[in-house]
Amino acid sequence: MTVPDIAVQTARALWAELEPVHDVVYFAPEARAAAEAAGFRGFWRGYFAMRAAPLGPVGAAPVTAAFHGFHPSMVARALPGVWSLGTSDGALAARLAGSAAALRRSGLDGAGPAADPAALRRAAELAWAAAGEVDADGRVLAAANAALPRPDGDLEALWQATTTLREHRGDGHVAVLVARGVGPVAAHHLKIAAGETDGEWLRTARGFDPDAWAAGAEDLRARGWVDATGALTAAGADEHDEIERLTDRAAARPWDALGPERTAELAALLAPMATAVLAAGDVPVHGPVGLVRDGR
Repeated sequence: MTVPDIAVQTARALWAELEPVHDVVYFAPEARAAAEAAGFRGFWRGYFAMRAAPLGPVGAAPVTAAFHGFHPSMVARALPGVWSLGTSDGALAARLAGSAAALRRSGLDGAGPAADPAALRRAAELAWAAAGEVDADGRVLAAANAALPRPDGDLEALWQATTTLREHRGDGHVAVLVARGVGPVAAHHLKIAAGETDGEWLRTARGFDPDAWAAGAEDLRARGWVDATGALTAAGADEHDEIERLTDRAAARPWDALGPERTAELAALLAPMATAVLAAGDVPVHGPVGLVRDGR
């Protein structure tokens, strides 16, 4: 299925607004507290349990494949062991409750400056409609999230919708990387070279030892995508831009289905919400996903 160029361009713009809303599940203290209350003590146990929960009590191998960016041994330290500490249903409930609590603190509860009740309700309605249009073919995380029932509450529905849309984009991004022969470490180095995230933090957070990390950098040098200093070459910049363009195209279907007027309305509603979330200080502006949002 092809989508108009305007929907492709819109996919990038909407990602910049919905990603911060989704990301509270990883970084906000309310989400971490909810994960611990559900039995998932420790940041990475909570991360893998809550993000993988729509798949059920799954093991490490399929999660490593779906998430793409982690060393297998790091995933295996959490999965499947976390399912002896809590259930996947418990993780689903924890991530929803914790994320909603974090968004309320950021002012997205319909009473703060980021969204009045009518705006929050409309944003949830539009985001849920867009999430219902994701292309699930070959997209495991998107399909699993899209299959979840709509939660009670506008804030909870908004968070789940942004999560489905975010994982839809992520699944498409992984497909693009695989098709172009870019492995996890090389993908990280390409992101670092583009100035989208911090290198040493990303290496340790994704569980790669120095030798594997260096091999990924050498892969990019051998392709001519970075120079000896690790900076992007012209060819590397072109490849980075092409990967992002193809990712946008793969993410465009929900916005094409929603239509330009409703999509623009949702973007306008989400923008102050995303700004409020980032202003709360829990979600890093230039975090591991490489989001650069209009310099904010």
